Amino acid sequence: MKQKRPSYLNFNAADYPWKPDIDYRLHPELYRVGKGEQGVLICEPYKSEIGQYWRFKTVPIAEESSREIFSLFLDYLERDDFVGADMARKYLQMGYTRARRYFNYKGGKKYDAEKDYQLLERGTGDPEKAKAAAIFYDRWKEAEAEQRYADMKKKWKRDKG
Repeated sequence: MKQKRPSYLNFNAADYPWKPDIDYRLHPELYRVGKGEQGVLICEPYKSEIGQYWRFKTVPIAEESSREIFSLFLDYLERDDFVGADMARKYLQMGYTRARRYFNYKGGKKYDAEKDYQLLERGTGDPEKAKAAAIFYDRWKEAEAEQRYADMKKKWKRDKG
């Protein structure tokens, strides 16, 4: 079986469709939905607007964080700002995936760089992170189930990518 390696080892910024020097509010036509959480830590001004609330250290912090990000998600929808809504949805998804990573792996570290990026042992992380992940998961799925968002996303993908 081929060893799985982290995707960031072969990352090519030039080929990545999201760029840090673009204001996606001024140029939403350049935004691509992508797969999963792609672009979430790059697309400004949304990264700065939403990222400041993204936390999952404890259950109460995850509850407050997911509530604030979901509120931003709804605000973006009210303003017909699909890019903002999609970015907020991505932060909710990332809250789930990162909290799960910290539950599965101590310190959230999945690979051992000193041992040719071998996978580290699972089940060594913080049990509270599983609860934090569940909170983000519920908000993420609530966002995806929002009909206005689903309609906007379908149209965006059809028209812009």
